[in-house]
Amino acid sequence: MKKWKGKLGIILSILAVLGIYYYVALPAINIHSAGFWMCLLFLIAVITVILAVRKYKKDYRNITIPITPIELIKSMKILKIGIALFVAVVVVYAVGSILSSPVINASKYQELLTVEEGDFAKDVEQVDFNTIPLLDKDSAELLGNRKMGSMVDMVSQFEVGSDYTQINYKGTPVRVTPLVYASGIKWLTNHSDGIPAYIMIDMATQDTECVKLSEGMKYSKSEYFNHNIYRHLRFHYPTYIFDDQIFFEIDDEGTPYWVCPVKKYNIGLFGGQTIGNVVICNAITGECTDYPIEEVPSWIDKVYSAELLTELYNYHGTLKHGFFNSILSQKDCLQATNGYNYIALNDDVWVYTGVTSVSGDQSNVGFVLMNQRTMETKFYKVEGAIEDSAMTSAEGQVQNLGYVAAFPLLLNISDEPTYFMALKDSGGLVKKYAMVNVQKYQWVAIGDTVGECEQAYLDLLKTNGIGNGKSEISSDLYETVKGRITAIAPVVTDGNTHYYVALEKEEKLFDLDMNDTSLLNIIRYQTGDEITFIYYEGDSDTNEVKAIEE
Repeated sequence: MKKWKGKLGIILSILAVLGIYYYVALPAINIHSAGFWMCLLFLIAVITVILAVRKYKKDYRNITIPITPIELIKSMKILKIGIALFVAVVVVYAVGSILSSPVINASKYQELLTVEEGDFAKDVEQVDFNTIPLLDKDSAELLGNRKMGSMVDMVSQFEVGSDYTQINYKGTPVRVTPLVYASGIKWLTNHSDGIPAYIMIDMATQDTECVKLSEGMKYSKSEYFNHNIYRHLRFHYPTYIFDDQIFFEIDDEGTPYWVCPVKKYNIGLFGGQTIGNVVICNAITGECTDYPIEEVPSWIDKVYSAELLTELYNYHGTLKHGFFNSILSQKDCLQATNGYNYIALNDDVWVYTGVTSVSGDQSNVGFVLMNQRTMETKFYKVEGAIEDSAMTSAEGQVQNLGYVAAFPLLLNISDEPTYFMALKDSGGLVKKYAMVNVQKYQWVAIGDTVGECEQAYLDLLKTNGIGNGKSEISSDLYETVKGRITAIAPVVTDGNTHYYVALEKEEKLFDLDMNDTSLLNIIRYQTGDEITFIYYEGDSDTNEVKAIEE
């Protein structure tokens, strides 16, 4: 009876230790998971130690002759077996890692990502600035924190999370992040009701909203115990290897979800990671739905992280002629530049990054757009300066102000590849915007607003014989006014003639630059006439007229 009690005690001890390890570490029960192999090593070590201690207490505790640890190991069969098993597992893991590596499988890694050639002028159309994210993540975090500071009913209990996911929401680029519990004590007093809201920031207009929910989110990264999103997923899908990043998104009705990509290994035990399927977890109810990668709902924007897509492109660009060529001669080796940004196209979010040679020169051979939902990738051959050079060039125009450039986007403006970026002050706030020509990065235009920046860039292109200086892409930035002229007068400023017009019931004057020949018709008008202006509303005391509507 005692013998059976002893064995039962050993089994229960092992199960207890393993259960605690599993609950805390959450390894996937899958041979492709590194965590599974660590768990296996832990299990072998625990069993060996428990059995060895029991054996020692039984057979060696009363030995009066001194015995060294080495002699003890040699004399105890269980320790020999345990150490042998431990070493064997380590060897299998190491061999599996080597056989899965790009060193041996360069061609397979190179083919993980299919890259199509794209037509810049056709695919990257002259876009609406309403679809362009004007803020980066750091600026979004500042706005989110400021918004949270104004929510007096929640600020003492919750904080803004750092999971800012950029998505398309009803045709608009936004970043969303859930609130998180401010501390463990705050969780204790609030977790029964859940997290009451999330932050949504319009990346084009900078409007920030705290969206309150009718029912709180019960499943999140800041939860403890079984409602922690990682533990909730593991208990539902014990064999799934979830990606290191899971994403917070909202559907078209504003319902919050966690988008949880599941890793797929295509090369050996641990190599060639892509995404095989996606688990969607309702952040309020915890209900989970599993989708194959081909059937992911279209409202979901982020399945492949920007880091994973960039890594896959680097495999594609550097391993064309094998692994050792990528290290030694580096013939035809290309890689992504050291940054990326997001752009909305066709109701999807695409990662943009430049492509340069591995030699570290200061020029791009092109750029890629990579779809975060489908992994579709297109390469565009556009030679010019790398993003860092363009950022430096833009910063040089405002060096007296000390502004710093955010990582740029590549836009099509008058069929010219153009870097567009925000310029931020030391506090991280966006103060100005810059456009830099990719091929001639000394061509830089700066503006206090997007409209002013665009017009300055178009004027710069016109000065250099490109385009007509008229905006074709951002009519949404302009307004139309119809009114009766109450005063009209020409004024010469710095050798240039401007007409200033006052309209009935309008506080600001309207400024017409006579260098724009399309505005010369103003000389036909006089006080009392009705006129229609298409104009840009600037921050000064005048509105800049872009056209006279006949």
